[in-house]
Amino acid sequence: MKINRGFVLVGAVIAAAIGYYVYQNQNGEVLPEDIAYGNGRIEAVQIDISSKIAGRVDEIRVKEGDMVEPGQVVATIDRRALEAQLARAKAEVAASIANVAATEAAQVQAEALLHLSEQELERTRQLHERDVASQELLDQRMSDQRVADANHRAAQAQVEAARRSVDAAQSVVDEITTNLEDTALATPAKGRILYRLAEPGEVIGAGGRLLTMVDLSDVYLEFFLPSSQVHRIAIGSEARIRLDVAPVVVPATVSFVSPVSQFTPRQVETADERDKLMFRVKVRIPEELVKQRMDLVKTGIRGVAYVRLASDQPSSPWPDFLETSLPTPILDQ
Repeated sequence: MKINRGFVLVGAVIAAAIGYYVYQNQNGEVLPEDIAYGNGRIEAVQIDISSKIAGRVDEIRVKEGDMVEPGQVVATIDRRALEAQLARAKAEVAASIANVAATEAAQVQAEALLHLSEQELERTRQLHERDVASQELLDQRMSDQRVADANHRAAQAQVEAARRSVDAAQSVVDEITTNLEDTALATPAKGRILYRLAEPGEVIGAGGRLLTMVDLSDVYLEFFLPSSQVHRIAIGSEARIRLDVAPVVVPATVSFVSPVSQFTPRQVETADERDKLMFRVKVRIPEELVKQRMDLVKTGIRGVAYVRLASDQPSSPWPDFLETSLPTPILDQ
């Protein structure tokens, strides 16, 4: 008897589908219509710890895998060159201050000469009115007064310039002091060291990376949903994350829905092609929950994210296999 291979193949596919459906029913893994899911992996924000200044790496205080606290100093840059620059800048500040004192003394002297020239001019004018002093002497006194006035204004400008030079020298001191503070590199958040990118003795440029850490306070899972489902998801929607490696179900919330599709056919002309559009969705684990189990958080673990879709009907309860099941914190064991 001749058997049609096409019928055999179709029958096998149908049998497999029925078997998978029965398996899901037996294990209680049937999803309501208002819950969608997608595969992804646990991720966290990565932070590069870089040096603001160029210099030689003096010390790296952590290893890959170490947990770090906010504000913890994890690396230092050699300070000796900056300390020498700071000493020179402070000396320039002292010299500028001394210059201010000298210019202020010159200003006092110029002010006294101006006052004297004004008195002599007034006496000469009175004598000239009584025909005792000549016109030539009066002209000389007027010229002396104008010169003294110009010298006094120049002395005032020199004092102001000297004071500004003190400000400029002090700003250099402040800049070098800030650079000295930047030689100690601290972590901005609590997390785990992922990469150690430099070693003591290496010379790095400004902006050079020394370490990469994972900010474990911002843990999330990204997955993709088709356009037929993603329009029913709102920021803040309830979600669940089910890990592949352990019977763990973690509560989460939708924190991001991409406004543009990630997989777009070259030409979108039919409804079937539009259904192929996929959008990136991110669900975030609550920060308080992550902090309670910081030592157990591992990025890169694959899992499935389940998210509730908006519906005109009352929301379906979460299936039993998606009930929250969290690991016990290490500190409580």
